[in-house]
Amino acid sequence: MTTSQSIDSFHRGRFHVVQPLGHGHRSGMDAMLLASLVADERPIRVVDLGAGAGAAGMAVASRLDNATVTLVERSPTMADFARQSLALPENARFASRVAVIEADVAWKGRERAAAGLTDDSFDHVIMNPPFNDASDRRTPDPLKAEAHAMNEGLFETWLRTAGAIMRPGGQLSLIARPESIAEIIAACGRRFGGLEITPLHPRPGENAVRILVTAIKQSRARLVFRAPLIMHEDDAHRFTSYVDDLNNGRAAYARKTVSARR
Repeated sequence: MTTSQSIDSFHRGRFHVVQPLGHGHRSGMDAMLLASLVADERPIRVVDLGAGAGAAGMAVASRLDNATVTLVERSPTMADFARQSLALPENARFASRVAVIEADVAWKGRERAAAGLTDDSFDHVIMNPPFNDASDRRTPDPLKAEAHAMNEGLFETWLRTAGAIMRPGGQLSLIARPESIAEIIAACGRRFGGLEITPLHPRPGENAVRILVTAIKQSRARLVFRAPLIMHEDDAHRFTSYVDDLNNGRAAYARKTVSARR
């Protein structure tokens, strides 16, 4: 069966991603903002959990020359899109530093390790988990439903895996809807501390539509709410200059408190 697809440009043409067209999940600004949370020039191992077509992980690899990235995706269809992307000539600059693993984030222990996700092996874990309540699954597109529908206990499951495969002192980064904040904090539990949460607002005076969250494995630092990021200038559709820089890989959104990894 032929699957409709498109080849989309990110970071103003610095890399390209093959994505489903007319069905499935298509990555955009959320993925680019997630990638901007990795602000580490050292040689690092990064894993993108639930990577979809791989846009966020590829954005990290494209921006950071010392990053080796693993894309983890359970859908064979979406994993194949990621592999097609890595084969594009436009991505040859970093393709050798990116690998694709077909695996379920919910896998545990030996099953997870057998897939290549061994304990205490990654410096950064990034994720953009499904954000809709399962009861809101109205789309007839099964690929999109799978990517967007949140199951009960999802954050507990995903953060359990993140905590297992991350080295002590490693950084968790995720983007989510504001209504998930309590579940995220609860799932971090004793696994992660030093949470830094940034609300993302469309315009001044409008409610937040996303939150950016970072945390450090085994940290005991207190939670910090950072100043909000404003996406657009007043009533215009133009992005603010800083958000545009984050979206296009010209800047990273570094933590206020940096934890020593080594």
